[in-house]
Amino acid sequence: MKGSLVENRIIVWDVEDSRRLFGEGYYGKPIGIAKPKPDEINAPLVLDLIEGLYLLEIGRIAVYQGRRRMTADLLLEVCRSEYHDFEKKYTVYRTFRDMGYVVNPGIKFGCDFAVYERGPGIDHAPYLVHVYGSREPVTSTGLVLAGRLATTVRKQFILAVPRSRGVDFMALDWWKA
Repeated sequence: MKGSLVENRIIVWDVEDSRRLFGEGYYGKPIGIAKPKPDEINAPLVLDLIEGLYLLEIGRIAVYQGRRRMTADLLLEVCRSEYHDFEKKYTVYRTFRDMGYVVNPGIKFGCDFAVYERGPGIDHAPYLVHVYGSREPVTSTGLVLAGRLATTVRKQFILAVPRSRGVDFMALDWWKA
């Protein structure tokens, strides 16, 4: 499968490849289809840079910038220039994907990732994940805001802290007394 780097996205132009990538792991978003089902995809697929790097590293796609085939190192440089704290976020993304979860951007929830057990349209994302650095403070106000949001949308809030040996996760639950 082939993707083209266009600004800060990767586009899979071939519709059959788009359908396959989306259907086999819910990667990307098909252009112009709000709530896609795998068998309804009839448009190119837009991949986030994190997804594109992951798919390149696991050998699922080749990424081109113009006629030049990009290596993982070249794409990593693009990712670093486009994302704040890219390595931390990518480590968490890759960890969830390698465990079999479906990971989407969590921007509409005010966090880094929304994580699904099976995939969008099949189940709701049970987890909202925010990535923290090991020396980054977690404020009580930040925890309350995250907790209020997570409980409002019926999701569990997870703090993810990448470390040299993997990722530490802390899940928060709120209880009503």
